[in-house]
Amino acid sequence: MTEIVLIRHGETEWSAAHRHTSYTDLGLSPDGEREARAVRDQLAGRAFTAVLASPRTRALRTAELAGLTVTSVDDNLAEWNYGSYEGRTTAQIQRERPDWNLWTDGCPEGESPDQVGARLDRILDRAADLLADGDVALVAHGHSLRVAGARWIGLPASGGGLLRLDTATISALGHEHGRRVIQRWNTGGAASLTAPGG
Repeated sequence: MTEIVLIRHGETEWSAAHRHTSYTDLGLSPDGEREARAVRDQLAGRAFTAVLASPRTRALRTAELAGLTVTSVDDNLAEWNYGSYEGRTTAQIQRERPDWNLWTDGCPEGESPDQVGARLDRILDRAADLLADGDVALVAHGHSLRVAGARWIGLPASGGGLLRLDTATISALGHEHGRRVIQRWNTGGAASLTAPGG
């Protein structure tokens, strides 16, 4: 059974501070570089027929450090466009808009959940077509990959809000009895090394 393997990039300075980062092209922090190298061990012996990556430096560097050769860079894998909320934390935004929720409201001058969902549907269709030849890896970002997980199993893009995804983790989408399923979610990475909230 072939899988679509989702790999979230390693930590950046902004992800560590919980700042929304889409089009700002940050590199990995030193911890993020270590996390990305650890992904290599988790993928040891795994071959991919295709490795599709976001165009952002943090995703491309994660792929490189994880020992993956990117076969295609695809803008559909870019992070949710946060528009005027770029660089801000949820807490900062909610001081102005107490009821704001990314997963239902989207971002002013950025993308709505449906727009992000449409992008991720395109990349999932592309990846699904490649599964006949073997496993496919998608190297991208927290929110975009959470939307991918939700859309794969038929949930709206907002369903990604229920799927936590830490930096430098691996998830897998596949099939069971002809249905699309999440095979594994948020495995490895720093999340497996610390207690919840740690």
